[in-house]
Amino acid sequence: MKWIQRIAVIAIAILLITACGQTPASQPTAAPANTPVSQPTAAPANTPVSQPTTAPTSAPASQPTAAPEPIMVMASTSIVADVVRQIGGERVQVDTIVPIGADGHNYEPTPQDIARISAAKAIFVVGVGYEEFLDRLIASSGTQATVVSLSENLTLRTMSEEEVGGHMHDEHGDEHDHDDKKDDEHGHEHSHAAGAVDGHTWTDPTNVKVWADLIASTLSRIDPAGADIYTARAADYQRQLDELDRWIAEQFAAIPAERRLIVSDHVIFGYMADRYGLRQVGAIIPGVSTNASPSAQELAALQDLITDLGVKAIFVGDIANQQLAEQIARDTGAQIVPVLTESLTTATGPGATYIDYMRFNVQQMANALRE
Repeated sequence: MKWIQRIAVIAIAILLITACGQTPASQPTAAPANTPVSQPTAAPANTPVSQPTTAPTSAPASQPTAAPEPIMVMASTSIVADVVRQIGGERVQVDTIVPIGADGHNYEPTPQDIARISAAKAIFVVGVGYEEFLDRLIASSGTQATVVSLSENLTLRTMSEEEVGGHMHDEHGDEHDHDDKKDDEHGHEHSHAAGAVDGHTWTDPTNVKVWADLIASTLSRIDPAGADIYTARAADYQRQLDELDRWIAEQFAAIPAERRLIVSDHVIFGYMADRYGLRQVGAIIPGVSTNASPSAQELAALQDLITDLGVKAIFVGDIANQQLAEQIARDTGAQIVPVLTESLTTATGPGATYIDYMRFNVQQMANALRE
């Protein structure tokens, strides 16, 4: 029995030894309590997350420089205003005193004109007494603006005896002298007398070339930053005037000299006549101003002249006394030919610019003189 007990004890001992020496089943290893669980690696807080590559950002495009505020200037007539605009371009705002379709000789300024002229930097005028209202307007406005007489550097012409009706003095001298004496008593200036200065300088485009230089130099003094622009624009405009001058010369050169006789509503085409070989022989109003009125003797003398010289056309502006022109045309058989005189037209008319105005007049005159 003892050996059986020994065997049992040995077996039990072996079982206990085996049980104690066995390694427990492997369990998932847990992170130590003081070690954070591993997470997917994140970008450091101060490092931006990588984004898809894009084109480098360019500097903002430069913005165009704002145009300067236009200079405010005034022009006496629409003809002067157009020439100033041709030189000044967008740097200049040009307002006109005498509106389109009105007569610069007898215009009466308004309170609005006084207000506008007070704000102007310069006032461009034909000058040489053409704007009969000008001195009163300047005095009333108190303006300090520079008044630029565009004709001051020109060779001025004076009216001849023939232009103011010299033929009439021979036949009606006593009556006309009496009328002159009455004018003297009232202090009226004789804009219809021989020797009076003709202010219609623009009817010769070579005179307007001189205007262009004076306008450019004046604007350059007011706006030195634009001086190069004004000089360049003046030169370009003068090239256009040279072309106009050549074209006019060609039109009149094709007409026999004996037919180049001009009778108009008042004495306006003298500079054109001198330049292109025309002969201004008379006018319904025998003077450079439309303010005058012809006497019965002057009208009778003009009719005699038209008949004696065989004048075929009377060139009449839209501001003239149409009834007088029609009466003379009926009595002499001459035709009335419409022309532009003291003003341009609106944009839709035949004389919207000075160059258009000249081309229209020359075409009208040349066509009538050829017949």
